[in-house]
Amino acid sequence: MSSSSPVVGVLALQGDVREHLVALAEADALARPVRRPEELAEVDALVIPGGESTTMSKLALLFGVMEPLRARVAAGMPVYGTCAGMIMLADKILDGRDDQETVGGIDMVVRRNAFGRQNESFELGVHFAGLPDESRPVHGVFIRAPWVESTGTGVEVLASLRTEAGVDHPVAVRQGNLLATSFHPELTGDHRVHAYFVDLVRAAGN
Repeated sequence: MSSSSPVVGVLALQGDVREHLVALAEADALARPVRRPEELAEVDALVIPGGESTTMSKLALLFGVMEPLRARVAAGMPVYGTCAGMIMLADKILDGRDDQETVGGIDMVVRRNAFGRQNESFELGVHFAGLPDESRPVHGVFIRAPWVESTGTGVEVLASLRTEAGVDHPVAVRQGNLLATSFHPELTGDHRVHAYFVDLVRAAGN
């Protein structure tokens, strides 16, 4: 891996792939779509985009990338999941289909569609720990977004939102080389979260 320009794939089975490719390129990564195991083997890291998590899970199994991806995660490959990608990285999900599988890797319980349906989508400033200019919120786009119900001791909470019920729920977490957000920074033009991930990839490569 080139320490300056790591190769970062975007799982291109379903979801907002193009936007992530653009954001990664702006963060000085070599970005490419990944659909098959041989393409996964050629990247240093992976982004799992937003979309529909049950469909993504089925397609990952159909295209034969689920097991190789689980193996790469277990071996320490950095992965960033947004929205449906957060669900895919969760060790346990609530309100999922009985046959829904995840990649896993982050010791957290995630609730699907926790913030409501499509017509209840919203945008909000999110304070994200560890970013340059941390005092400036990330513009969070929440579309049928999940939230994190609970985390294990090895999970670092980077951002939370308080619900109308007065409960704080994590919406950005990290465990080792794995990063996940409930929201979509790739839709905003603010590439600080992608740059944070690319820096994580560089550090893992070193």
